[in-house]
Amino acid sequence: MSARRGVITGIGVVAPTGVGVHEHWKGTLERVGRIGGIEDFDTSRLPSRLAGRVLGFDETEYVDSKLRVQTDRWTWMALAAGRLALQDADLDPHRHDPFDLSVVTASSSAGNAFGQREIHHLWKEGPHAVTAYQSIGWFYAAGSGQLSIRDQLKGACGVIVADGAGGLDALAQARRLIARGTEAVVVGGTEAPLSPYAMACHARQYGLGTEQDATRAYRPFSPDSPGHVPGEGGALVVVEEASWAARRGAPAPYAEVLGTASTHDAHHPTDPAPGHRQLARAIRQAVGRAGLTPEQIDVVFADGAGDPELDRRETDALVEIFGRRGVPVAVPKTATGRLNSGGAALDLAWAALALAQDTVPPSVNLAADDGDDLDVVTDARERAGLRTALVVARGTGGFNSAAVLGLPEGGRRII
Repeated sequence: MSARRGVITGIGVVAPTGVGVHEHWKGTLERVGRIGGIEDFDTSRLPSRLAGRVLGFDETEYVDSKLRVQTDRWTWMALAAGRLALQDADLDPHRHDPFDLSVVTASSSAGNAFGQREIHHLWKEGPHAVTAYQSIGWFYAAGSGQLSIRDQLKGACGVIVADGAGGLDALAQARRLIARGTEAVVVGGTEAPLSPYAMACHARQYGLGTEQDATRAYRPFSPDSPGHVPGEGGALVVVEEASWAARRGAPAPYAEVLGTASTHDAHHPTDPAPGHRQLARAIRQAVGRAGLTPEQIDVVFADGAGDPELDRRETDALVEIFGRRGVPVAVPKTATGRLNSGGAALDLAWAALALAQDTVPPSVNLAADDGDDLDVVTDARERAGLRTALVVARGTGGFNSAAVLGLPEGGRRII
């Protein structure tokens, strides 16, 4: 009996680069930074006044009015990305056994704006002014829960909390579910951490930059990198068991999930570990579980913390495994900022699209000589001969995760 394999058949994106897979990929190749000033509230007392914002997102197209009052912007984005991913996979969940379908999302900041509003009501007017939906509207699992309810996904569902590594850990859980008999999993993450309360929490975060020039604010692997910039949005993908997808007539997959791994630094709640050992271990395990050697990895989608110390750790890990300038390193998130748990999920979408389009996406605001020990991709590389892609992600607190995607047996899916 052959092993059950997971393939990505649908991608849904709600990100600063665009809403929907086509708009997102087009926006990526334009090599235009989407980081700008926060305009929704006064940021004069914050150390960082820049963020990657999703412009033009109309939640009313994806969430009805009854549900909007119960949920936060990050859940609206998850509902939108989920619908877009299912549509892209041509998968109508209501036509299948709901117990064969699951959803696993990642979240690290949850419903900030919703929670802030209700806390304000409590402080100003008292408990009677707080909506009953406060109990669920801010909650980390609201994205998974609302997707499960809307689309009747009744298999094993859940939420992963591992900060920036959460999207890859959610993919690992989806792969385990597929192996155990689930036929399809909606997986990924979105975030909306740009409310005043959320930004106040960001203000004390390790590695947050204070540069106010958007073209210089987030430049991972640059020698004078000033730190990172937060952003909102993310992506959800549909991972299906390969033979089940073929039987139902699914579109050609973007990519196959070949291997995943996670480790932990076990060092400090916020400060980075002094070395790169555990990050390198996660990468090595993911590549090994994919049945590959480092020489068979064609592109790396880097974590790209933007902090010189953390970037050095990642560089050391990649050089240890792949050699100096041994593999192209893509950092397309330089256009969007770091999206917390939405970031790794968006990198997964980028990696799957890179394989399907045989194109390494560009970075913005980086020079060819940035990351002198790495082959950092600044301009799009078309017809790159991509067959495998490694995605690397880290989260505050010591989380390290890696995932390997491969070109599916049927060839490339052109969008």
